[in-house]
Amino acid sequence: MTRQTHNDLSRRERQIIDILYARGRATAADVQGALPEPPSYSAVRAMLRILEEKGHVRHEQDGPRYVYVPTVARDNAQRSALRHVLQTFFDGSAEQAISALLDDGAATLSESELDRLQQLINRARHTGAQP
Repeated sequence: MTRQTHNDLSRRERQIIDILYARGRATAADVQGALPEPPSYSAVRAMLRILEEKGHVRHEQDGPRYVYVPTVARDNAQRSALRHVLQTFFDGSAEQAISALLDDGAATLSESELDRLQQLINRARHTGAQP
């Protein structure tokens, strides 16, 4: 199986994939109802078919309707998206990205979250892995 990334998706296709990740599975009508300024039902079905041809979604038969699900596990998609953000906005630097998150006033971390981050940093120091 080829490794899928979401770099080849249009804005609308990304919106559809985001809906599928948020819901886990959805019909074309569900997707249409969740889209901002939704296109026609036929257009949504066409986009789902294109996403299926690209290998990003698959469908399952549920009675008379198709239910669509993403083909890439959510955690794999998160990693791929994060790598893309790191490369695009932080020159591949995890330190710069983490610093930006921590410097942002909106990022309020609990003591337990800070402890967990410290554990991850300690583990990365000892194993040589990237945090």
